[in-house]
Formats: sequence, C-alpha cells, structure tokens
Amino acid sequence: MRFVALALMLAAVSGVAAREPVDWVDPFIGTTNKGVTNPGAVCPNGMASVVPYNVTGSPLNRYDKDSLWWSAPYDFRNVWMTGLSHVNLSGVGCPDLGSLLLMATTGEPDADYRRYGSLMANQQASPGYYSVDLERYGIHVEATATTRCGVTRFTFPAGRSNLLLNLGTGLTNESGAMVRRVGEREIEGMKLLGTFCYNSQAVFPVYFVMRLDKTPARSGYWKRQRPAQGVSWEWDTDQGKYKMYTSYFKELAGDDVGAWFSFDTVADEQIEVRMGVSFTSIENARQNLQAEAASRSFDELCTAAREQWNADLGRIRVEGGTDAQKTVFYTALYHMLIHPSVLNDVTGDYPAMESPRIMTADGTRYTVFSLWDTYRNVHQLLTLIYPERQVEMVRSMIDMYREWGWMPKWELFGRETWTMEGDPAIPVIVDTWLKGVRGYDIHKAYEAFRKSAFTPGVEIPAGEVQEGGELPDSHYSLMEGSFNRMRPDNSDYMRLGYVPLRRQWDNSVSHALEYYVADYAMSLLADSLGHHDDAELLRRRSAGWRNYYDNAYGILRPKLPDGSFYSPFDPAEGMNFEPNPGFHEGCAWNYTFYVPHDVEGLCKLMGGRRRFVERLESVFDNGYYDPANEPDIAYPYLFSYFAGEEWRTQRRVTQLLDKYFTTAPDGIPGNDDAGAMSAWALFSMMGFYPDCPGKPEYTLTTPVFDRVEITLDRRYYSSSVLTIVAPHRSKGGIYIDRVVAGGKRLSARRISHEALIRAGYVEFILGSR
Repeated sequence: MRFVALALMLAAVSGVAAREPVDWVDPFIGTTNKGVTNPGAVCPNGMASVVPYNVTGSPLNRYDKDSLWWSAPYDFRNVWMTGLSHVNLSGVGCPDLGSLLLMATTGEPDADYRRYGSLMANQQASPGYYSVDLERYGIHVEATATTRCGVTRFTFPAGRSNLLLNLGTGLTNESGAMVRRVGEREIEGMKLLGTFCYNSQAVFPVYFVMRLDKTPARSGYWKRQRPAQGVSWEWDTDQGKYKMYTSYFKELAGDDVGAWFSFDTVADEQIEVRMGVSFTSIENARQNLQAEAASRSFDELCTAAREQWNADLGRIRVEGGTDAQKTVFYTALYHMLIHPSVLNDVTGDYPAMESPRIMTADGTRYTVFSLWDTYRNVHQLLTLIYPERQVEMVRSMIDMYREWGWMPKWELFGRETWTMEGDPAIPVIVDTWLKGVRGYDIHKAYEAFRKSAFTPGVEIPAGEVQEGGELPDSHYSLMEGSFNRMRPDNSDYMRLGYVPLRRQWDNSVSHALEYYVADYAMSLLADSLGHHDDAELLRRRSAGWRNYYDNAYGILRPKLPDGSFYSPFDPAEGMNFEPNPGFHEGCAWNYTFYVPHDVEGLCKLMGGRRRFVERLESVFDNGYYDPANEPDIAYPYLFSYFAGEEWRTQRRVTQLLDKYFTTAPDGIPGNDDAGAMSAWALFSMMGFYPDCPGKPEYTLTTPVFDRVEITLDRRYYSSSVLTIVAPHRSKGGIYIDRVVAGGKRLSARRISHEALIRAGYVEFILGSR
C-alpha cells in the first residue's frame, strides 16, 4: 500500500510498535470519485494543512478546477502539481480555500503557474505527513503540520533553486492579497477567501507569516499587470504579464501577487519553511508560528503529528476483520477528525461570527460547521468518543448565537454561507444534552432554538402568488429585517403545517422535512427542561410531514398553497441532482422515508409493515438509494424497526460497506461531506447507528470486526470502556441471532445510548437468517 513503508519507517523512528491505528490510515482513499478528500499533512481538527495542489495549470491533468464544478485542491488521477496549499477544506461540496501555494523550482524563477508546474512522482502519505518528487526539477518535497502551522522541507539538486509563494491561485472564488517583507528570511501578508457556494458576502481574510531556515541569495515579488488599456499603456513591456520585482521590498498588493526566493544549493541540500496562519491578524499568525513550530525540527514536528493522530485514532481499537477493513475503518476515523476545525489562535483570539470584532475564546473555538451533513452522525460519534471536543463545539455554536443572533447553519470561518437547509444545530445540541454530555449553557441554546422555531418567515403579500402557486424570485432573497433567517419560509410552515411549493424549482419539501426533524428533537429537549407546552406543540408540528403523503403514489409529493398536490409529478425527477420541484439534491424517493422520528407513522400510511418493507426495498433494488448523500443514508436501518425484518438491515449494510467503502482512491462513494460518509461507515462497521438525529438511540447491525474496544471519557461517562464483540464474525456470518448487552438479552435490535454505556459489554451472537 502507498503508506505502509512510510508508516513503518516513522513507527521505527518514534519507537511506536508497527500496526498501531495510525499505520492503518491511507490518506489517498477518497481522493478521486469526487470524494474531495486529500492526502496532505494535517493534525486533528487542524486550522492549517499542507496539501498538494494539482487541479489547475496543465492539459495533462484529467480534472481542472476551472473547467467544471470542483471543490478539492487535489485529485489522485491528476499528475501536474503547482504547489502546496496551506489552508484547505476536506470533503465539502463547494470550492474555497486551497490557498497560500508554495512551490519549489530550479533555474530562473517564473511566476506563471502554467509554466512552473511539474509532474508528480513517488507520492507518500500518512497522518501528519506527505511527500512527493517533482520530476521536472529533481526536488524531493515533504510536508507536515501543527494545529496552526504548515511546515515543509525541500531537498534540492545542485544549482539555482527557488521557492515561490503564489497568493493569486487557489480554489477560492475571491481575489486580492497583500505580501510584505519583514527580513531576509521572513515575509508576512494576507489573502482574501470566501464566497463559498457563491454566497457573495461570506468573505474573510487569512493571515500568514512565512519563515525560511536559510537566507536566500536573491528574492523579490511578482504581480500580474493589467493588459494594455489605451495608448498610455503601450510602452509598458510588462502589461498583461507577470512583472518580477527584484529591488522593491515594501508591501505589495493585488489580485495576483506572490514572492520568490532563490538559493545557490549544493546537491541534496535541504531547506525548511514554516508558515503560521491565523484568521485574526498577522501578529497572531506569527505567534502561532512561534508557539507551535519555531523551535522544533521537521522530523520532530512530523513525529509529534503522528503521535497526536495515534492517540486520537487509538480511542477505538479493533480486532479481527481483514486488513482492508481495518484500513477503511481507520481512514474513515481520520477523515472524520479533520472538521470541524480549530479557529482560535494560541492567544485564544478568533473572528466573531458575522462581525468585525476579534474575541477571545474560553476554551477552543471551532469552525467549518457543515451541519446539514454532520448533524446526522458526525456529532453523535464525537459525543461518544471525543466528548471533550463535542462540548467545545456546542459552546462554539451557542457563542455564535450570542454574537449575531442565530445558530449556525453552514458556518465557515465566522461567516454564515446559508448552504443547504433546515435548522441543523438543534438535533446536534439536543443529542449531546440528552446523552448526558454537559458543560455549556443549554438554556441559551434553547432560547436560540425557540427563536428559529417560532419567528415568522418572509411574509408573502396578497396577490403576489403567481399561477401555479409561484412567487416572484424577489421575495426569496435574504432581506434585511426581523424575519426568520434560519427558516425563511416559517410563516407558511407554522400556518399550514407544511411548506408549499411557490416556485418551480424550490426546495419546499426538503425544507419542511428538515424542520420536522428539528422540531421533534427540540420537543425532546423542551420536555427535559420542563417546557411541556412547547414540547407538545413541537411534537404536533413534527407530524406535519403527513401533509405531503400522496396515497396515489405512496410517496411524499410537493404541495401547493391551496392544499393540492403539484402536478405533473415524476417521483424520480432530481435523482441525478438536476433541479426538481420541492426537493434539494435528490428526488422524492430519496426523501420519502426521511421521517426518522415517525417511522411507524409512515408505515401505517403506507398500508402496514409488508407494504412499507416492499417500498423500502424497492429504493435499493431500483437504484434510488444514494450512498453519497445525506437524506437517505439511514434507510438501511429502517427495516429494523419491525420485528422479523432486522435481517434486511444486516444484509443491506454489509452489502453497502463492501461495495462503496474500499481501500482504492475512489473508496468513498462520493463527497465525504466533512466526514459524514466516513461516520456512516464507522458506525456501521462497529455495529450500531444513530438513525434518528437528536434521539439518543441506536439501531444495531452486524459488526465488521470480532472485537471493538472504545475508550470512554470518565468525565462524561460512567464506564471507561465500551466493548463490542462478534466472536464469529471473521467466519463470514452477517446475520444476528441475538444480542446480549451487560449480560441481558435485548428484545429488539435497538438500544438507547444510556443502556449501551451502562452495559459496557455487548455481544453479538451470529447465526443463520
């Protein structure tokens, strides 16, 4: 495997025995097939990461970020590299970051990335480490990271060697940067990032300080000049080109600027570069660099990153299963621990939510809350295995509400991107609270939930609705004012019990289904806090999904403001992500079973268990199930709500794991969605899954391993270890005969979180169907 030789070498150096959890990780998994993960160096939940950037600049590449929708700085099938980016996202669906590109070359320095790139060879990666050979130049490149710094080491041939910092190229759709020379070995600056998913005001700066360990023989800047604009420009020989600055050393700013450094190197000479980053200031970037990376060598930092990863991954120990299954498992855990990311500097400073203020965190402030993805399983896994981090994430979300008046939906470095729908912070925090993981102001959280649940949305003036129930686009903009920013269609939702289709391609049904889940979760919290009237009202509202059920199709169908169903209707429209009435990123089949809080109610409407099971099986048999998108990922577990049908869950989960999660670069079924796909695999491989967000319960399935040991934090849980055993799993059995938890046989294939923790030891006895 690509990472084994390196892992074994690092294990020998660090004194850690081979085949520790960190040794099973293959960071190349998910780096194609639009998995949008990358093999770069990063620490758990790190702010900085050092990632090979190979998605632009050459026709030799299969994919180019400027020729199609592309959201990753790297693809395994691409061969042409133009640098190492130092701030990146993993497993997200829109382009951003992928910036602060550092490239090594030889000969005369060239500022044009279309000319200075190189073919890649001999890539190696393990947690906290990446290396590649630049074939064109004979340069060996290595990268590691701390939480807030990227560190690179370049081994050069003899002759003139160069380092190029490109502040113009990247994945972000924003432009603009500044660079300033501090000394012969140090520069500082900033670059503008943002416009994630084309939300034009979700913009933010990243600051950096870059330090070399060798004084360059020559250095300077570059800037791309504007093309000729009239007669007065014609004399400028640099117009429309990259202008190289060789004797100007004050600050330089522009849309496409950079800095270059040239060295006279002997054969195999190594130069190390350290870059501290911050989202608050240049000075804080310098303090991050000084605190985390200034006093340790590359090898020491690489070892420290490896040890940090091994400690985190080692909270789960597995036995049995194949080598491939262990690789899939620990790589999934690795991917899941990349986001959310640390936002605060070593000083505690961070950019306040939707504000120019800089505030100081009491603890750790997190960012990159892709909540529509992660509320379904990532935060449940964090609550179980990394509760100390989940508490800080919950505190971060509550503080965002304090800072700007709303919970996050899809927050990115202090800006709300308004990506996807629903009210996803509610089930995340409710789930954490109901599992007994405390340490935050739950009453402030409930205040925020109540605001989004009961504040009216955009009011629709009389006479504005067009024929067919359509509303002019102007009424769907996020206008200034007191309307509900989390639930802009909440007036309809509260009045009608559903969100009607008012535009041909709106996401009305998807919106409402998310609100039903959030309201149900909130009702559980309301009851636990003594707000019983709220709880009853929210429970009634959460049953509003029944408004969409159409007996003629036996499926959920968009509805118009007058209560009639939208027509003509094709339940499969939207299956390939094309726009369709009522649904976002999916079709009616992908969404019909997404009422996880009322599976039994849906079963009754469909005509009983037999009809429900037949329809659910048809989702898989007819190719409607999408393993790479969130609305239907829990569907395999719904069979287990009905006695005698649990074997279908065990069969489907086993099939899906084997088919879609492999050790190949395309070994994730699609976009990892900030760890959500990986979390599905992790829970499924351990034998339990949280199929109803916000409800502290799991559905059981057959574990992949003979034994799983989960280390629990005694500050939050009554036990120190949760052990799950399936002693004959390695013999190939996939069907469960019975489950014994804490010495007691379970009567169903479901278990509460409290019962699971209290049991401490869960045994799956396998048999035939």
